[in-house]
Amino acid sequence: MRSLRPLLALTLLPLAACTPNERPTAGPVANAAAWQTVATTEDRGRLRDWRTAFVTGLNQARAAGHADAIAREGLLLQPDAAIGGGIPNGDYRCRVTKLGARSPGLLPYIAYPAFNCRIATSGRLQAFTKLSGSQRQVGYIFPHDRLRTVFLGTLVLGEERRGLPYGADNDRDLAGYVERIGPNRWRLILPYPRFESVIDVVELVPAS
Repeated sequence: MRSLRPLLALTLLPLAACTPNERPTAGPVANAAAWQTVATTEDRGRLRDWRTAFVTGLNQARAAGHADAIAREGLLLQPDAAIGGGIPNGDYRCRVTKLGARSPGLLPYIAYPAFNCRIATSGRLQAFTKLSGSQRQVGYIFPHDRLRTVFLGTLVLGEERRGLPYGADNDRDLAGYVERIGPNRWRLILPYPRFESVIDVVELVPAS
């Protein structure tokens, strides 16, 4: 069977260029039914070890004096908070919290203000696009199990207008899970991103 990974590389490119009034362009990979057909070996490891990353990031942040801030976030920063249920299409406010430090000298806890994100149907899948900010995650959401769906994507930086192809650069590839953690509240967890943190937790709440 022909690998779908090169097709994912082609179809992720338009996502980073979306404006708030545009939808990601559907492509062949949007008809893929299983994330396993496109995930890199490294990303399979990230998905497998997500809980280790979450706990490690929390422990580092608490040890650095951020226990109160973590507690105020409630379910958002509790590893086992997923309650099942997919995320609807629409516009979202997405707020990134970075836990843990990938190397000495980096901050083990950073909480950013909310940015704009969008989820839209793209073929048989959903496409996720972070529309604003200096670090913008873009990619696809795949079915997985009763508690969560799988995100595979790439990171767009700064003034870049197009994302690198997924699988072309391990430094930019991202893998994680989308989980519902309450009424009208979801999160995207991204274990072991290449830059800065041990895990990124993206809170997603409807924009209106």
